[in-house]
Amino acid sequence: MASVERKRDKQEPFYVSHGAKRQTSAEIVTEARRSLRILGTQRPFTPRDELRQLFGDTSARTRDGRPPSSFSLYARNFETSDSRPSSGTRLSPLEHKPRLPLSLDEGCSEGGTTVPKPPVERLEKTGSGASRSRHLRARSLTRLPPMTQHSKVLQTEDCHKPPKLSKQRSTEHLQHFDATGERIEAFPETQETPMKHSGIPRTSRADPLMKKTKTEVYDHGDLTGSHATDESAFWNSEVLPVLQEFETVTPGGSVSEKTVQHMCHACTALHDLLAEKGMLGRRFKKRTSVLRALFRLIDLGSDQLNLTLAKLILALNISGNNLLNICKLIFKISRSPSNDILFQNNSIIDSLLLLLQYEDVYTSGETLLYSMGSLKLLSGNCALSRMLLAKDFIRVLLQLAQRLIQSTGHNASPDTDHIVAGSGQHVITGHILVQLTAALRNMADLSESRSDFLFNGVFSTLCTVMDHHQNDQDICLNVARIFSKLSSYAGCCYALAETPCCYRLILDLLSKHSRKQDLVVRLLFTLGNLAARSNEARESVYKEKGAVDILLGLLQSYKPVAVAPKSLQDFWGPQHENEDVLVKLIRVLANLSIHPTIGIALASNAMCVQLLLEVMEVRSVEESTELVVNASATINNLSYYQEESSVVRAQHTHISELLLRLLLSSNMDAVLEATRVFGNLSQIKDVRLFIIKNKVHQFVVTLLDSKNPDVCFSACGVLMNLSVDSENRAMLTKEGAIHKLIDCLRDFGPQDWQLAGLVCQTLWNCIEDGEARYMLELLEILCLYSDQKCLRWPSSDDVKEYQESCWKLDFLPVAQKLKKRIQSHVTLLEPISKAS
Repeated sequence: MASVERKRDKQEPFYVSHGAKRQTSAEIVTEARRSLRILGTQRPFTPRDELRQLFGDTSARTRDGRPPSSFSLYARNFETSDSRPSSGTRLSPLEHKPRLPLSLDEGCSEGGTTVPKPPVERLEKTGSGASRSRHLRARSLTRLPPMTQHSKVLQTEDCHKPPKLSKQRSTEHLQHFDATGERIEAFPETQETPMKHSGIPRTSRADPLMKKTKTEVYDHGDLTGSHATDESAFWNSEVLPVLQEFETVTPGGSVSEKTVQHMCHACTALHDLLAEKGMLGRRFKKRTSVLRALFRLIDLGSDQLNLTLAKLILALNISGNNLLNICKLIFKISRSPSNDILFQNNSIIDSLLLLLQYEDVYTSGETLLYSMGSLKLLSGNCALSRMLLAKDFIRVLLQLAQRLIQSTGHNASPDTDHIVAGSGQHVITGHILVQLTAALRNMADLSESRSDFLFNGVFSTLCTVMDHHQNDQDICLNVARIFSKLSSYAGCCYALAETPCCYRLILDLLSKHSRKQDLVVRLLFTLGNLAARSNEARESVYKEKGAVDILLGLLQSYKPVAVAPKSLQDFWGPQHENEDVLVKLIRVLANLSIHPTIGIALASNAMCVQLLLEVMEVRSVEESTELVVNASATINNLSYYQEESSVVRAQHTHISELLLRLLLSSNMDAVLEATRVFGNLSQIKDVRLFIIKNKVHQFVVTLLDSKNPDVCFSACGVLMNLSVDSENRAMLTKEGAIHKLIDCLRDFGPQDWQLAGLVCQTLWNCIEDGEARYMLELLEILCLYSDQKCLRWPSSDDVKEYQESCWKLDFLPVAQKLKKRIQSHVTLLEPISKAS
């Protein structure tokens, strides 16, 4: 019966069949160790861009076709006059400027005379002079329900928090004038061109705007006279002194640090005063005068002061061109890393997050762009990225991404001005998404952010973004960087693997952008991570139409040559970049080949095997260690499959010659991979003859002295196959194989029962009939290791359970058989041809 069992064992391959049913974790680990290997590699490194800007130097966008990161902003770029029409045409100012009240929202003249109110139902008649002022005044007095509701909310907000933006703003932008008469620019000012007709009066101490007396009477429309009187008193007693203090500083000259600090404290105090009275937003009737004074201070050129001013100006709920310029100002400040500390000490980030949530993507695209650009730059700072994470930054970005996707979908308005005719690409939306995905890329560096990425539908949203913008290399590269970072972690990798469209999308992008190496290498790294996790992921990749053809096409394109012509180097890029692509690509093939169906298909694919062998031929392990080792590991996985169609087994002679080069190298990783492949191929008679002829067996015996259990494990596999031939046993014994195997058993047994079991199988094959030398020593070790009570087990229950399982399954059965053979001095036993 035992003879029949051994005969059956002899017909099976050296490695355990992948079709065997496994029930324990120990058996799974044993199978993986003896046969197929999952390859890992380093994530592609991306150096941080030292120059903070909207688009990096490697951006695919041309400089002429993208918004600038550098520009100048002065007080004259901001508008305080609300009396100009909102058409796109810039009109020259009139020579005679009639004196208007302090604000369009004020309902009285300097003399206290109330201006008549025209009907508010419908105002269509326009003219010049007084009639136009009346038209604007009437609209400023019209209280829209959303604004009234929003004003009530502002009263309850903490004075240190920016006001929440009303969702009604998106509809207000579609009008020529907003609810307070604020003009909305149809065509925003460019960065370098000053607003020559902005109508900003030069403020001075003699300005009549600063000489209002306490006898002013305001027409507030829906407010009672007592409320108007209270506001007037508040203006004269609290606000006016602060504005007068602002006037004492002359822009343009050098300003001391003490003065800057004083102005910052004054701005903060003014913000707190207005918040306390519920006059932030658009409720304050003299809002225009306050804005004029604040805009004037921008020319002092202090980043700290400008950031404080921006916080207050945003709290006053500006819109149109003013809002755009403030966002540009914040972006300009955020470009300097030394200013990061200013953002940590200022709640301006809250204001920017509100803008992202409520600004309309159609009418405020450029505003969103610079707001998003600022947050992208700030997210590169570790402390600020944690602050952003605490403010639910990832969720805000995903909501904005979904709105941007909708804006570029089939229901998007065809006449929006951010669509370039003929290109089919929504330019501003694409620019914003570049900033958004770059910010997410920065957030992915935080280990504590992974839960936010897991539970916010990040992967499906990013796949949709990439799918909608497959031609935008900047967006695709940013998303690929996010995937490459997050897929290195098990939870995120499984979440990405469960995103149905990700496999098809990655393959499409590999085909479309095959020459963009930085994108290709990250997509391949992500694909390799997915293929390393589960058979389901491997099967999903393989089932995609043309998947293998795309991967092999890339391998054909990037395959190394002995000496690359300069023209080819110029076309494909530096050699090390090509090599990084090859490393990640071959890793994908190795991990895919663990699946039986895919492994058999790849082992039978002549092009696949030939390209892998070309890599091993052209590159030496000294110059391209990881590339050659990965190629060898892939050949090892493919050599596991013994089907007659296997190209690997058909080319065993050529492969053996290449492996011999690796064995003679000084790199132990290469030696280990070559030994593993010989462990599979040495089941072939011709390969065993090659090993003996080239004295490879001598080298393999010396590997048993290694302190690395994996090296000893692989060496035992080769020796066990060699000892199947009776003529080889004496040769192995002469090389000291039996003595070294016993030492290996003694040293590694209690820590590695899988290795101990394989050593016993090898000893069974190597011991000649009547062999007496070392047998007493071996018997003593076997008796000791076979007694469970004499063994020391780890204190950890999980580790103990695992080791006991390995001891019972992998070591004890073969150890008992070997012990029995030695004790009974049985002769003429057939050698074991495989690991049982």
